[in-house]
Amino acid sequence: MSFYVYILASQRNGTLYIGHTDSISRRMLEHREGATPGFTAKYRVKRLVYYEVFEGRNGAFVRERAMKKWRRLWKLELIERFNPSWRDLFEELPLE
Repeated sequence: MSFYVYILASQRNGTLYIGHTDSISRRMLEHREGATPGFTAKYRVKRLVYYEVFEGRNGAFVRERAMKKWRRLWKLELIERFNPSWRDLFEELPLE
């Protein structure tokens, strides 16, 4: 089973959200539909701009917690290296 750490953005250089999940396609649908009230629904943070895959839940959890402590500039630089056009990666997700 795969686990994922992901970054969502409201727009290029916009509001960012970092999370982790065991089903990235399901979780992205929840974010996109605003199914769960909270930060992403309130600020319309729906564009998947970055993700990493892990073999274990603990690895994804540790990475998420570390990334949440990063400076904003470091997060933006990570996104720019992985996805310079800030395209929505939702359509490119691997099959689960």
